Amino acid sequence: MKSFTITQSDAGTRVDRFIQKTFEKLPKSLMYKEIRKKNIKVNKKRCTPEQVLREGDLLELYLKDDVLEEKEKHYDFLKASTDLDIIYEDENILLINKKVGVLCHPDGRDYIDNIVARVKRYLYEKGEWEPDNSAFTPSLANRIDRNTGGIVIACKNSLALKEINAKIKSREIKKFYLCAVHGKPEPESATITAYLSKNESTNTVTVSDEPLEGYKEIVTKYTVLDTIGDASLVEVELLTGRTHQIRAHMAHIGHPLFGDGKYGKEKGRYRQALYSYKLTFAFEGESALSYLSGKTFEAEDVELIKDFRERKFV
Repeated sequence: MKSFTITQSDAGTRVDRFIQKTFEKLPKSLMYKEIRKKNIKVNKKRCTPEQVLREGDLLELYLKDDVLEEKEKHYDFLKASTDLDIIYEDENILLINKKVGVLCHPDGRDYIDNIVARVKRYLYEKGEWEPDNSAFTPSLANRIDRNTGGIVIACKNSLALKEINAKIKSREIKKFYLCAVHGKPEPESATITAYLSKNESTNTVTVSDEPLEGYKEIVTKYTVLDTIGDASLVEVELLTGRTHQIRAHMAHIGHPLFGDGKYGKEKGRYRQALYSYKLTFAFEGESALSYLSGKTFEAEDVELIKDFRERKFV
């Protein structure tokens, strides 16, 4: 005899399809026979093969153990790390503090362990997501480069992903970064505007003070938080979101990020001192995620702050 409490990921599945995908040695003919004989029940009552299971339903199978051998499942994401620094979680989203050096998505070299794979494993092991019985795959609404740390938004369902993507596009999610730069920007707080062009072949950008053909406007707001020697800790709010905007814009005004091998002084290094440390949800109008509006979430124990205070950038 075996019993199952139906999870959210299995809700909406027919009784016969749930049983077929769970037990590889149970013949269809025997399954239908045992349903008719009331040896397979839902919530202690007789069921039908086409009955749709709901979250919390109790499915019981009073059959011999030799036909109740569950299918062995093999998923690559189960090889991913369980190290997931969750800042916030509800039924729709996860806010994850991605550490420097970890990929958001798989690439040609690192296929198995990345943030999206860790999220899949986490939700699968919680019973909130079943890959064989879900049209939706947990997804990230934003991404951060391997060598930058910070807050990543993971969505648990298609509605949340659609809403978050729309809010990012309409600039209703405010993103704040910390960076350590050479020198001290003057004035200590300003909103600066320039124009940026991306070279796809080299994955680098060029910044101009004047609008040129093919260049897009960038707007960056910065505030100096602290200065030690020739290093300054700066908070940056992106008012536009372009490729390498913070790194290239700060370098353009004479204050490149420490460790920036593309736009800074340390050529060949790719551990730029940059961290996406805070998000504010500033939603306009009503939506399924309106409950998040006005809330701010901040990463804790940001290594960049520790390094700055320990004078590693002096």
